[in-house]
Amino acid sequence: MPDSLTGLELRSTVSSDGKLTLSLEPVTLTPPGPDEVVVRVEAAPINPSDLGLLLGPADMATLEPGGTADRPTLTAAIPQARLGMMKARLDQSLPVGNEGAGTVVQAGENVAGLLGKKVGMIGGAMYAQYRKIAARDCIPLPEGASAADGASMFVNPLTALSMVETLRMEGHKALVHTAAASNLGQMLNRICIADGVPLVNIVRSEAQAAILRDIGAQYIIDSSAEDFREKLTDAIAETGATLAFDAIGGGRLVNAILHAMEAAANRNATEYSRYGSSTFKQVYIYGALDLGPTELDRGYGFAWSVSGFLLTPFLIKLGMEGALRLRARVAAELTTTFASHYTATISLADVLDPAVAAAYAKKATGEKYLIDPNR
Repeated sequence: MPDSLTGLELRSTVSSDGKLTLSLEPVTLTPPGPDEVVVRVEAAPINPSDLGLLLGPADMATLEPGGTADRPTLTAAIPQARLGMMKARLDQSLPVGNEGAGTVVQAGENVAGLLGKKVGMIGGAMYAQYRKIAARDCIPLPEGASAADGASMFVNPLTALSMVETLRMEGHKALVHTAAASNLGQMLNRICIADGVPLVNIVRSEAQAAILRDIGAQYIIDSSAEDFREKLTDAIAETGATLAFDAIGGGRLVNAILHAMEAAANRNATEYSRYGSSTFKQVYIYGALDLGPTELDRGYGFAWSVSGFLLTPFLIKLGMEGALRLRARVAAELTTTFASHYTATISLADVLDPAVAAAYAKKATGEKYLIDPNR
């Protein structure tokens, strides 16, 4: 290999005049340091957490292609009302992609054993043909695993494991999860089945319910059904769930979960309290599939909390030993518990195709796109 490598990297820029531009920029990487590697990126997923940086608050109806066949661009307008939240990133060309996987093509002297190995990695800027990164941010893939197998081995698996870790740390006995038929939701079901943790799954259609039934989920509640509230309360009463993780964010689903938890708690109440039940109810919002306001009517007493949840702060709280324990489980169960499924594999140029962008921006349950930057 040459001392330096040049490859294309996907960049996202929000200009001061309210325009989002996606482009492919050439980047030259210098040789790795003693504890670094250079990876040829062969697979990187488009996670909901990536879309915030990739597309920001752009108006998807205004997408316009540009550039050339080899170096396409994609632009979109950002409504003036949304531009204020972008102040800290205005006029900066930012690399995108939280995680990925590929083959180590250069390795520093202290990590020479990784040369030629396939690794999963996390650290941003993964929508690129080559990525120089600290070896500590890589995990060698098991024998026979492909880059596609390892591309999503950090964000979704560690988030799903962190939900169960939170349940144990906070003393809950069961949990509720929304958008439950997603890749992450399927992983969470496999974890909970293996670990004996009761899990109430909220889905939005019978097709999504069927996905979970096929992997052995016990409690599946369809939020589009007329008896949704009643079925949800029954499942929470049976499992004793007092913890929920919500991927939706906006709307009244969090409110419905808290009402169901309160109703379940009151089924065995022996006396009335004007302050509601004393059973503490915790909902963590970890996603933003609905960008609208989270609507709460507070009709469930005072023993409750709604707060945000992010993976990285939780792992810091868990500590290095705990984080390494979770990583080891992901590596050991990469193609079973933590297997991901993809709708399509696309190139860097495809990411900038308006029709493809409209598809992956929908964040539809069960539809996940994988980028092969060297495709």
